[in-house]
Amino acid sequence: MNLSEMREILSREGIQLTKSLGQNFLHDRNQLRRIADMAELTRADRVLEIGPGLGPLTELLLERAGEVLAIEKDARLVALLKQRFPPDPSGARTRHARFQLLHEDALDFLAREQRNWREWKLVANLPYSVASPILVELAQGERAPERLVATVQTEVARRLMARANEDDYGVLSLLVQIDFVPRDSFRIPAGCFFPAPDVESTCVYLQRRAEPLLEGAARGVFVELVKRAFSQRRKMMLKLLKQHWPAERLLQGFEALGISPEARAETVSLEQFVALAKRLS
Repeated sequence: MNLSEMREILSREGIQLTKSLGQNFLHDRNQLRRIADMAELTRADRVLEIGPGLGPLTELLLERAGEVLAIEKDARLVALLKQRFPPDPSGARTRHARFQLLHEDALDFLAREQRNWREWKLVANLPYSVASPILVELAQGERAPERLVATVQTEVARRLMARANEDDYGVLSLLVQIDFVPRDSFRIPAGCFFPAPDVESTCVYLQRRAEPLLEGAARGVFVELVKRAFSQRRKMMLKLLKQHWPAERLLQGFEALGISPEARAETVSLEQFVALAKRLS
């Protein structure tokens, strides 16, 4: 689906795109292929797509993957997607028979269903307004997908990929990287979308860790630790954490891990946060 086809469909159906839903549709075929290539799909793969819009990426996913589950919030687009990818009445194993479409709010669905996504890959141009909470909801825990390939706002992409001592390093970086390793990313020009967004866009690739860094109660401690440590970035981390954990235990942990008592959260690595969470749990 190219730009002219996209415009024609929207005009014919009388659909005005909604900015609040982050409806900026990627139409550039080369960029769509780059996203699909990054996912390294085979017929053995099951793909979750969130926010398919008019389905240009969906079409590529169905060509390459074994199964595609798409979640779309806008009822108008759901109706169009059903026309583009109708079920096969014969029940044959065609590409449309391998496509399931849900009319849902993706964030509500993910929180409610608690499905095991371990055998899945996320490949999606995520609505920018909800990209971060969707990724956090999907990424945490043993049910997380094998791979996340998502187009997001560049500001969010920088936070997802950031390391300690970088400006964009923070809560989002740690809540995703506890289970995923950032692998690659590429920028997508605004002109590749319709309508062109006011922000820059980047596609990121994150791979689920082969072995979890934390399990059980320590995971909950890690989340609490990270959120409190970054609650006021300009303050020393120790001062913020003392409101919740005994100062003596914290000082012992800081000393053992080589963390200065005057350190701020953005200077503390993922590995140090993990080790501290283990000690505090």
